[in-house]
Amino acid sequence: MSARGRDSRRVDRTRTRWAAFGGLWAAVCVFGALLAAPAAAMAQSSTVLVATVDGPITPVVAQHLVDGVEEASTGGHQALLVEMDTPGGLDSSMRQIIKAFLAADTPVIVYVSPPGGRAASAGALITFSAHIAGMAPGTTIGAATPVNAETGETASDKVINDAAAFAESVARQRGRNVDFAVATVREGRAATADEAQRIGAVDLIAADRAALLAAVDGRTVTLAGGEQVRLDTAGARAVEYEMGLLRQLLALIADPNLAFLFISIGTLAVIYELATPGMGLGGVTGAILLVLGFFALSVLPVNVAGIALLVLAAALFAAEVFTPGVGVFATGGAIALLVAGLFLFEDQAVRVNPAVLLPTALVVGGGSLLAGRLAWRARKNPPLSGPHTLLGATAVVNAATGHTGRVQLQGAWWNARSPGADLHDGQAVRVTDVQGLTLLVEPADATEDPDVH
Repeated sequence: MSARGRDSRRVDRTRTRWAAFGGLWAAVCVFGALLAAPAAAMAQSSTVLVATVDGPITPVVAQHLVDGVEEASTGGHQALLVEMDTPGGLDSSMRQIIKAFLAADTPVIVYVSPPGGRAASAGALITFSAHIAGMAPGTTIGAATPVNAETGETASDKVINDAAAFAESVARQRGRNVDFAVATVREGRAATADEAQRIGAVDLIAADRAALLAAVDGRTVTLAGGEQVRLDTAGARAVEYEMGLLRQLLALIADPNLAFLFISIGTLAVIYELATPGMGLGGVTGAILLVLGFFALSVLPVNVAGIALLVLAAALFAAEVFTPGVGVFATGGAIALLVAGLFLFEDQAVRVNPAVLLPTALVVGGGSLLAGRLAWRARKNPPLSGPHTLLGATAVVNAATGHTGRVQLQGAWWNARSPGADLHDGQAVRVTDVQGLTLLVEPADATEDPDVH
């Protein structure tokens, strides 16, 4: 073989090797790209922060939503979605939420859901304040007239005028139906989802969360600073914004029924501890329940008159223990507790359920009556400890010297002294009085058996 032929085959082999290496490298690149594609797509997909409100608007809920607005902004989410079903709540908490929504630099979407839910009273105005307001089929919105909690009647004109002006301001800023917003306050007007969309009180109706996010995709909203943002929510990944453990506990005990039960049962436990002192379990349990109850009241719209009636009820129950009679104090305490439950909260949306109120008042009133009877019976029983338990006991004299000697009684040695005749060893004596560590004794009848315990 010539030198030229050998060189030609060497070149062919080299080209073949490079071609194989190039093919392998291309396969590695394609495989790497396939692996990286899902992660890149996930990193680039839009997200929506979702907060849920299911119940009254309390300071706990307000702080949660205010923090949610900040989290949506700092976390780079497309929007904050608030799924809400509420009967209303505290006016100050409502205004705190609306203030945060109006000043938000991230779009806020309020979605009244699930079907059958409502955005009543404070919830209606919160819905009006969102950049985009949606409702599920079968939901309602409105009925925002302020109500006097003590009488159940419409609040004063001054309060209504203030609430109506606030509702008008919020609706006008968001471009919603101002007349309807004002009517919800002045006339207690409410509307179904279809009607609310038709009159421009809300923006859309969506069957579920996915349909809502698809419907608002591409819409442009104007933020507080005037910046316009186009929403990219179709197929967006929902990130649940849940309350922390402490806030969940606050939300749990910030229930008017639980607060009322904690205070009522805690008072009864303390009353029983006073009536029948023991290991202190009743007192400790009662103190814990009272702390939880008053802590719950600190985050609820309480009425001063209701608090005063609670204190009066507790005082009457305590009086029944210290001065038991025919149950006048216990009955008065039960009545005061019942009325306290009616007047305890300022907002009609936050109140004690009558199904909880009446049985609790009866149980606590009856319990205090029983505690009074136990205390009265305990006072009539002879003492079980102390010097008085030694009176009338008999013992045998030991180491007698004149009027003095020693006796063993209830497992202990005592000095004994007879004001009358001398004592002598083996004599049976009866205790007539106790002076310090000395027992005053007198001769016992011969028929009595001395107590040598």
